[in-house]
Amino acid sequence: MAAIEGVRELALSLPRSYEALVRDRVKFRVGRIVYLAFSRDETLMGFAFPKEEREALVASEPDKFMMPKPSDMRYHWVVVRLGAIEDAEMREIVLDAWRMVVPKRVAAAHLGD
Repeated sequence: MAAIEGVRELALSLPRSYEALVRDRVKFRVGRIVYLAFSRDETLMGFAFPKEEREALVASEPDKFMMPKPSDMRYHWVVVRLGAIEDAEMREIVLDAWRMVVPKRVAAAHLGD
């Protein structure tokens, strides 16, 4: 089961990524762009994800993934229940979300793509 500590360790190891506390919620950003955000109780993690693919993701595993709240529907965003994923899947989610917000050359240099 994934937890915020593992997400924090990975996110802070990524170039240009930093942690911010906004209204008692932990968020990870690159510049001013938020790519990960936790619920106050740290059981849910919102993450950057292509809008056009999120309905399929949520429909494929509704026990893990949820649509964002209505006010966040305009963003490239989806939500995962941390207790429903393992560390390997958490790592993939975090890296893909981070990759959406950094320049391609930064991601390529860090990940070796």
